[in-house]
Amino acid sequence: MSIIHSFAIGFKKILIVLPYISSLKINSLFVVNGNKTLNIDSSKITSKDGLLIFLKEEITIKEYCVVYINNLKTRLSYNYLFNSSEFNNKYYYNGELGLTYSNNSFCFKVWSPAASKIFLLLYKNGDINYYEKPAEVEMLEKTNGVWSVTINKNLINYFYTYKVEVYNSSNEAVDPYAKAVGVNGNRAAIIDMDSTNPLFWHNDTNPKLEYYTDAIIYEVSIRDISIHSDSNIKNKGTYLGLTEDNTYSSLKVSTGFNHIKELGITHVQLMPFFDFSSNSIDEKNPIKYNWGYDPENLNAPEGSYSLNPYDPMERIIEVKKMIQHFHNNNISVNMDVVYNHMFHKDNNNFEKIFPGYYFRLNRDGSFSNGTGCTNDTASERVMMRKFIVDSVLYWAKEYHIDGFRFDLMGIHDIKTMRSIQDKLKTIGRNIMLYGEGWNLDTPLLKPLKAIQENAHKLPNIGFFNDFTRDSIKGSIFSLMDKGFVSGKKNLEDTIKYCLTACSISYNSFKKIYSSPEQSINYVCCHDNHTLWDKLSLSNKVDSIEDKKSMLKLANAIILTSQGVPFLHSGTEFCRTKSGIENSYSSPDYINWIDYNRKFQFLDVFSYIKGLIDIRRNHPSFRINNTKDIMENLEFIEASPENCAAFILKNNSSKDSWNKILVIYNANKIQVTLKIPYGKWHIVANKFSAGLIPLSTLISDRITVDGISLTMLYLD
Repeated sequence: MSIIHSFAIGFKKILIVLPYISSLKINSLFVVNGNKTLNIDSSKITSKDGLLIFLKEEITIKEYCVVYINNLKTRLSYNYLFNSSEFNNKYYYNGELGLTYSNNSFCFKVWSPAASKIFLLLYKNGDINYYEKPAEVEMLEKTNGVWSVTINKNLINYFYTYKVEVYNSSNEAVDPYAKAVGVNGNRAAIIDMDSTNPLFWHNDTNPKLEYYTDAIIYEVSIRDISIHSDSNIKNKGTYLGLTEDNTYSSLKVSTGFNHIKELGITHVQLMPFFDFSSNSIDEKNPIKYNWGYDPENLNAPEGSYSLNPYDPMERIIEVKKMIQHFHNNNISVNMDVVYNHMFHKDNNNFEKIFPGYYFRLNRDGSFSNGTGCTNDTASERVMMRKFIVDSVLYWAKEYHIDGFRFDLMGIHDIKTMRSIQDKLKTIGRNIMLYGEGWNLDTPLLKPLKAIQENAHKLPNIGFFNDFTRDSIKGSIFSLMDKGFVSGKKNLEDTIKYCLTACSISYNSFKKIYSSPEQSINYVCCHDNHTLWDKLSLSNKVDSIEDKKSMLKLANAIILTSQGVPFLHSGTEFCRTKSGIENSYSSPDYINWIDYNRKFQFLDVFSYIKGLIDIRRNHPSFRINNTKDIMENLEFIEASPENCAAFILKNNSSKDSWNKILVIYNANKIQVTLKIPYGKWHIVANKFSAGLIPLSTLISDRITVDGISLTMLYLD
């Protein structure tokens, strides 16, 4: 006989799973909790291999529990217990955690029902490479598993960690709620947060966002946007690099913040700038490159983007100055957040403080790995959910963040995402929430996951629309696969469906989203190949001019479709990463925004800028509900093969243009379409786009160029 698994499913209830359960003699079974043998009250066979054991005494989770049967033993898993209402009723804590202070009274609180002792360690230095014996203060366990200590002494400019004695180990951990950290994030910093506010921060105003569909999101890496050798930005690769105005390359094209402003987008989505692992980038010498999707301290900014990573206040001040500068120029700031995993499954602060609680485990006790990053956080557990909600709310309030993009959002549960949404509503402004709704292999039931298939359960939360992405350019999982713009046939109806934000049913396609606000429309982002590199792989024999036309048409579809357009930085001038698909740790010269390339493809930049201008000025492209889409969007059904055409009518959304006609032609040759007769003003063709008409057509037919978007309007 061999024990397969044993689980605590309550403080007095154990499930043992083993073969030949009927032959088990109950008097051969012992349950030992630490050094104490727990008495068995009764047992019950539940299946051919399942046995329920009812105990007379409660299990204490401060000690491991071992089940012995004859000469065999197995450690009892607390995995299911941590999910139970019994556990939550006993240990859930709804108060403030971390460090709070007023006057000279500093209160530290950390949650760990499993710990046997916790000590506060106080340091004068934030760098662990300088030896220092810390002052050690014992904390007391008060209620609900919360340990606390209050010190009536001015601790500003000190650093601290917790020494946690748990399960016969002693771990030094940084407070998960730390708002400031020393160099490389190894110690939390005690600072006066009010002193981190730049001049006029209290007057900082978030740009107004009425509907998600009013946004045009532009994904930016803080490092990439300014690090280019010819950016002429003084503080390259830093937060402050994005506060420099009127910067130009030697070829006289705008760079950095100036480039973003010139393009005309409404929202920047900043790739991770919370404090990420020093294994990725050493803040003391940040020569290595990393995107930063490996979180370490989720409530403090990353130091490698700061001019002085040794000063815990400096990085905070710089982040606020950067955000303030965007806001002063009417550009919103969305934060790319990664709560789905930590940089390492064992060596992280959550696991050091309360082993086994914050992460999903497989049945055999191994870490779930749906993220592909060695671990999945357990958002469904009430104290992990609390942390995520508290963290998002903190960034929104303290840093005036305008929106959050959730990396691998499908790892999270629906209730957590709803809780975030509800909490953010208390701030009193419309904060964007959206993320990657992929259905990943993690031990969470599908109906509970924040995935695209459950979009109807998450109204007003957006999802990256991979169906639109792959329909336009071809599958990201097949290098040679083509999409509508690159030559795949019979996708006319697919593209028509995509341009409705997949929010209404069309022909054989069923709606994915309950409103266009849920569809984040994109063709590329930091992941996978850039659009230019994808086209270079799938369309090797095509000319540069044809590939330019494909790229322009792809982005034109994104910018003229209903939903929320999302642009990868540099796509507006054919960004390349030299064919590298996953450049998360590639050198700067692979990842940087190459402003010489902007000069080379200035016509593409001007074209996409013109389309952005049209979208921002014409609400017909920004309809926020399905009813108005159905009433005001009309397809031209009798269009040629490999073409999609539609009309936005009735001065949709109070547009100044009465009717807008948009034609996507993916053929390499010109085609002619029959259109409603009228005096049409052409504002976009294969080569130009903007608010000023290029020409006027009085006819019921139009001939459009190959691989192009054409846009016309009636007064």
